[in-house]
Amino acid sequence: MNADFSSTLSILNAQGKADPTPGTPSDQSKLQIRLKNEDGVVKLILPTDAETPASASWNDLWEQLQQRLQAGKRFWQPLTVVHLIANDRLLDARQLQGIADALADVSLQLQLVATSRRQTAVAAATAGYCVTQQSAIAPLLPNAPAAPSPQIVEPLYLQMTVRSGMDIRHEGTVVIMGDVNPGGEIFAAGDIIVWGRLRGIAHAGYPNNPQCLIMALQMEPTQLRIADRVARAPETPPPQFEPEVAYITPQGIRIARASDIKTTPYLRELALPGSHQRTE
Repeated sequence: MNADFSSTLSILNAQGKADPTPGTPSDQSKLQIRLKNEDGVVKLILPTDAETPASASWNDLWEQLQQRLQAGKRFWQPLTVVHLIANDRLLDARQLQGIADALADVSLQLQLVATSRRQTAVAAATAGYCVTQQSAIAPLLPNAPAAPSPQIVEPLYLQMTVRSGMDIRHEGTVVIMGDVNPGGEIFAAGDIIVWGRLRGIAHAGYPNNPQCLIMALQMEPTQLRIADRVARAPETPPPQFEPEVAYITPQGIRIARASDIKTTPYLRELALPGSHQRTE
């Protein structure tokens, strides 16, 4: 059963009176922060920019969040996981930490941030949260036919280590300036580039674009996926690592030394010297 507590709370002014008078709601009272319980996960849904009055500030949003968390009967168990649905709202590290602290005060733990803003995604990932970044652009007509080519989405650049338990999802290319540890997962509709050691799970071309690549300075993945193809690292690692690129061929996912690749448009048609196959 879902619990949706989306009624707006009354705001009191410094004199203890309702402010403003009925019929003229304040900007703060127009904000609609919602809490939902779905399958044991609490979803904290922030209003979009379009739903936010122009004069509303971060303090207005913060005050309503505090009221929503503190007022009424709590429908969650201690240490319940929270997914923050930030929509197109721009949040920095300080604001994310403030939200996390407010949730912790009522025995909730922030785990995932869903956003359409790249800056918010970077701030959330840097803070150690799982991230889902989706496009903010919706089709003009709900029943319009799909475009012949995929929408171009700005790459997501992260300068960090993707630790165990972290989940990064993006509708474009993901570039990690750091390592991906075992237990870390990256899902990208485009390419995945790891300027470091790839030892977790990487799924490029998610869910079904076979034209994508996975690149890493040191390829030691728990599992590689490109579109619907799956590969895993060999049981015996090579004596020496060097930058490698994984791509799809008719025989499955192949991994080639980056030094053997001179041009990517023909990459999937070439049987490059030094390439080796890792499929299952």
